[in-house]
Amino acid sequence: MLPVPDAPVLHGCSFVFAGDMMQHKEQIRSAFRDSTTYRYDECLKGISHLTEQADVAVCNMEAPFGGEPYTGYPAFSAPDEFASAIAEAGFDIFLTANNHCLDKGRKGLVRTLDVLDSLNIRHLGTYRNQAERDSLHPMVLDVNGIRVALLNYTYGTNGIPVPSPCIVNLIDTVQMANDLYKARRQNAGCIIVCIHWGEEYHFSQNREQENLAKWLISHGADHIIGSHPHVIQPVVLLSGKSNGTSRHIIAYSLGNLISNMSAKGTDTGLMLEIRLSQFLSTVWMNGYKEYRVRTLRPTVSGKPYFQVIPE
Repeated sequence: MLPVPDAPVLHGCSFVFAGDMMQHKEQIRSAFRDSTTYRYDECLKGISHLTEQADVAVCNMEAPFGGEPYTGYPAFSAPDEFASAIAEAGFDIFLTANNHCLDKGRKGLVRTLDVLDSLNIRHLGTYRNQAERDSLHPMVLDVNGIRVALLNYTYGTNGIPVPSPCIVNLIDTVQMANDLYKARRQNAGCIIVCIHWGEEYHFSQNREQENLAKWLISHGADHIIGSHPHVIQPVVLLSGKSNGTSRHIIAYSLGNLISNMSAKGTDTGLMLEIRLSQFLSTVWMNGYKEYRVRTLRPTVSGKPYFQVIPE
């Protein structure tokens, strides 16, 4: 039973989720300073207040850190400085399970994890081996006394086979059911599934996303955060109980956070704040807020760097 509205709240925390961190050729070129230096420190300053006000900030890291030569689409490899700039902007956790995680093969996947570990950036979705996955996924956090589990999956890897012994979390209902069960066994009061799915450049979710979202919730997920379409798709609330007291939020796609894409809608994204509260052993969402953001290219802003600003 949920607490009555005037009952004292013992714990509270907030998460902010951001969309796709892309790194196209023009972004790499604009960050270049000399033969060894890339600068991204100005790119995310305009939204750092949104990450800093949250207890945990999460983003989808779409470009692996595969080392030189640095490349954009279709096979990404971002400069390491991009990772440190994102962390300095207040992001705590990088999601790495997406269709570009194997753009630079096994070496790129492993090097990405090495770079993030060297910067003390937490990550989930891809792993060096099965033992590492077993110990790190689901990621269960204790945030102000509330245990929150994060899970991360992708629909695929652009047709590139996952090289042994590496692990990429793919959308597999058997594996996801096991992970959801494991999260509850680890006493997670709230489970948030971050999932790479849907159709690129479509402004509405498809039936497959809807069905999978319902399946995830029926198997224990509380909230679902989507990525991959590169445009914003609807954020909806579902009632989990007949009396409407248990609400689940589904963000089908947060769009891009930063990119050089030119298709309609790809220059905007959402940052979604979810506020959680706990009374006794019950955790619930007591509110959420959407922040719309836009990427300004140098040709628009007149500045020599890409810049994300609130709309």
